[in-house]
Amino acid sequence: MATRDEQRQHPLPLRILFLPFFAPGHLIPVVDMAAIFSARGARCTILTTPVNADIIRPAVDRANDSNCHGTASPSPAVDVSVVPFPDVGLPPGMENLMSLTPAHGAEYPLKFIQAAQLLREPFDRFMAAHRPDAVVSDSFFSWSADAAAEHGVPRLVFLGSSVFARCCSETMLRNNPLETTTSPDDDPADDARLVSLPGLPHRVQLRRSQMMDPRKRPAMWAFHKDNDAADQRSFGEVFNGFHELEPDYVEHYHRTLGRAWLLGPVALASKDMAKRGRPDNTKAHVTEGCLRWMDAKPAGSVAYVSFGTFTSFSPAELRELARGLDLSGKDFVWVISSGTGTDGSEWMPEGFAELMARGGWTQSRPARWQGHEVIGGEVIAGSIGRLMGSGEEGDAVRKKAKDLSVKARSAMEKGGSSYGDVGRLMDELMARRSPGEDTTPLILQK
Repeated sequence: MATRDEQRQHPLPLRILFLPFFAPGHLIPVVDMAAIFSARGARCTILTTPVNADIIRPAVDRANDSNCHGTASPSPAVDVSVVPFPDVGLPPGMENLMSLTPAHGAEYPLKFIQAAQLLREPFDRFMAAHRPDAVVSDSFFSWSADAAAEHGVPRLVFLGSSVFARCCSETMLRNNPLETTTSPDDDPADDARLVSLPGLPHRVQLRRSQMMDPRKRPAMWAFHKDNDAADQRSFGEVFNGFHELEPDYVEHYHRTLGRAWLLGPVALASKDMAKRGRPDNTKAHVTEGCLRWMDAKPAGSVAYVSFGTFTSFSPAELRELARGLDLSGKDFVWVISSGTGTDGSEWMPEGFAELMARGGWTQSRPARWQGHEVIGGEVIAGSIGRLMGSGEEGDAVRKKAKDLSVKARSAMEKGGSSYGDVGRLMDELMARRSPGEDTTPLILQK
């Protein structure tokens, strides 16, 4: 049996439990983050439900293969521990928000929030049985702050947003500027009115329509307020970003909100970027065809358009987006969520899908849009033109993007800012272990 001195000289790996929310933008970065900690010697477990485990398992397997490939001392594997999805009245197999459509209405998203609350019991069982050194849990699991504290384990928050977005959200929740900046003469129906967010390093304004109004959505406002309060009680927050991207807001966060570690871009932990987040090979031909099409285009000539998994548009808005992309005259890849709940026939111009399937949208543009009175398409086309054109503005934007790309990769390399934050966080968590702590290895139930 090893002596105490030998145990101190050769401590067991840091043990980190990850609890991601049921959405791709939360799940996939957590896999990459766990891979980063695993590559540095930590033993990581992701606690999730069956459907979500199936979504992330290919990415976990690739991360484990990558961390073990060609090394004399392979890194600890990232494990997936599966617990049943709580019964909250959702159809069987509906365990991820990407399965929702607008047709499900407001009831189903609330059921997901209810399910998130009911994961505390299996979380507590896991904590009691395996005693990890730290928990990284989604901000939507507000109960995990107190649950982790009851087990004597530091809880780190992860939400997936940038530091800038996090600072904006926090000041909105803390100050409710919709209420504090509204005068009796203001028209409450004027959704276009600009509202300033106080206390930020720069002047930031949002339209009323972009902000959550607690008077109209009291339950959702209370949910986010509760999450924010729990986050403030936590050990700190980890971000999928890097210091050089938003230095003013990193400093602001440290000065006004608390402790933060920037660990990204965590996607760079994946050696095969083309396969990240793809749960299976059922659409491999689509991905490969898209890549071949882009490879045939000149560098920097294709616009990529995506609004994420949950953003929904009306048929009129989708038609304006299609019109703007078309009028821009640029080749584009437009990713449309399968959960839009909108039939393409309601908004696609005639022949749009057929032409795209044949490799492009190249008919005479003005004829298709004669008599169109809405100006949204022109605004979109103009923005794309400025970004991708040869003018001074587009050149400056593209140069900045390329410079940040170089800085992002440097941040993840040894000596970079994110590499350093990973090491500093691991050192702090290791230092929290008490000298007499039982370091019995985790035995995981798969």
